[in-house]
Amino acid sequence: MITPRLHPLVGKRAAFYTLGCRLNYAETSTIARQLATVGVERISDEHHHTTEVLPDICIVNSCSVTDTADKKCRSLINRLHREYPEALIVVTGCYAQLQGEQIAQMPGVDLVVGSGRKSEIVALLTELCQKRTQPKAATPHVTARRELQHFEPSVSSDDRTRHFLKVQDGCNYYCTYCTIPAARGVSRNGSIASLVAQAERVAELGGREIILTGVNIGDFGRSTGETLLELLHRLTQVAGIARYRIGSIEPELLTPEIIQFVAETAQFMPHFHIPLQSGSDHVLRLMRRHYDTELFAERLKLIYELIPDAFVGIDVIAGMRGELPEHHAETLAFLKTQPWSQLHVFPYSERKGTKALEIKPAVPATEKKLRTKELLALSSERHNAFCAPFAGSVRPVLWEETRHGEMMEGFTDNYIRVTQPYDPELVGAITPAQLAHWSVRRQTFTTKP
Repeated sequence: MITPRLHPLVGKRAAFYTLGCRLNYAETSTIARQLATVGVERISDEHHHTTEVLPDICIVNSCSVTDTADKKCRSLINRLHREYPEALIVVTGCYAQLQGEQIAQMPGVDLVVGSGRKSEIVALLTELCQKRTQPKAATPHVTARRELQHFEPSVSSDDRTRHFLKVQDGCNYYCTYCTIPAARGVSRNGSIASLVAQAERVAELGGREIILTGVNIGDFGRSTGETLLELLHRLTQVAGIARYRIGSIEPELLTPEIIQFVAETAQFMPHFHIPLQSGSDHVLRLMRRHYDTELFAERLKLIYELIPDAFVGIDVIAGMRGELPEHHAETLAFLKTQPWSQLHVFPYSERKGTKALEIKPAVPATEKKLRTKELLALSSERHNAFCAPFAGSVRPVLWEETRHGEMMEGFTDNYIRVTQPYDPELVGAITPAQLAHWSVRRQTFTTKP
């Protein structure tokens, strides 16, 4: 056994680059901690953009939710190879899982590790560093989809205030446009006891807020026989964590009981992220979604009946195959009649191996851009309409460590961004703040002195 003192990775510096979802951020943090146990130093962004401190290892945790995500990953890999030609480049995550052979052929890539083998990165890097010569192309270490069944616990610990806790992974839904089941495998989760233990560790480190993350959070319990509602109850018993937020959750799995629980429980913030994807029932059927617009509207109605100040973010896909102009019009009309706070708009992206490729007609790229632009304009209008009326009100704000010049920022309980002059004593504190002026350009409130 190699002792930490003699480990070939001791003294090396690693830079981390995370693309995509919050789940990836939690997993990147776990990889960084695992490397730290064998003596690898994590260097910050400001360091590895200087010539004095260069990374020996670059870890890229990739996303593959859209074609744009794939392109961003390839562009990042090429840039890292140019800027740090001597560094080992490790690519992991969903893109690595789906297109491992392609990535392995890219100049500069030394190691490709799929979604199911992220926990092996330390061992694989160790083996790589022990070799005297490197092959011309990296060998992808990818797990077959049917074998992606093990739950790897992850929690981010890079911020003193907000942490992402992975509670679930994988998905048993096969939406026609989505590659996630192939990239992440079957739905599975950690036990409530193990997740509570991780939350307690976050509290010990001084974390104040935890965001629950996963691929399909509402499906929690499939592998342990527990329920999401049971998990939420248990998490409220963790001393020191002031705030929880539930990550993206499918509308049919966001049960009235969960909404009621959030409404009645101080630790769970009035904040929901719900994927709609389309306001047309015809398109929802093409997508093979598990709900219709009537159910979605019922969930929104209940949220705002019980929590009038709640922030609700909604995912929408523009230009899905088979989405005719009248279906896009239905989506706009539906959204205009519903209460919500902000849209997350994604132009439909064709993904190899998905059933959506069989649907006709395809929406031209120019039309997708127009539809995306319309949805984004509606989102901006609604977000401003949601936030502006809070001017003059007092809301609790959790102040974050991030500094922007002379300003610091934080979020209210209902997810409104607030800025004020930087004060190191406030980092990690939750204080009442009077919201003074809403900036449409910056999408933030300033506080009243």
